[in-house]
Amino acid sequence: MTLGGRLTLYFTCAGMEGREYQTSSRQEVVFASTQQDLEPVRSIEGWVVIVTNIHEEAQEDDIYDSFAEFGDVKSLHLNLDRRTGFAKGYALLEYEERQEAEDAIASMNGQEFFTRKIKVDWAFKTAS
Repeated sequence: MTLGGRLTLYFTCAGMEGREYQTSSRQEVVFASTQQDLEPVRSIEGWVVIVTNIHEEAQEDDIYDSFAEFGDVKSLHLNLDRRTGFAKGYALLEYEERQEAEDAIASMNGQEFFTRKIKVDWAFKTAS
């Protein structure tokens, strides 16, 4: 969340609760005590979900097919390694409605996808 020209990033990290760290690029990092302290934030066009621990051989179509059942996926971005052409291990999906994103997170977090347990969560969060 940007306040007065500063970008504030929130992270969860054991043992770092309540600590603040000021970087040289005017970014303030705040460590929240738990994930429950953070609320999802809508992007300009929708609700963005991040999927991590994606198998390197997964393709956009595989991810789209798995997540489209929860609602209309407005956009899907899967970063690929330039050298190998394989997935880097994460994807960003955008849903129009918050409920669609919540359903995807609740249903897919911890599920096995291409022999790996994926983690699904909100991409953007802020302190409540």
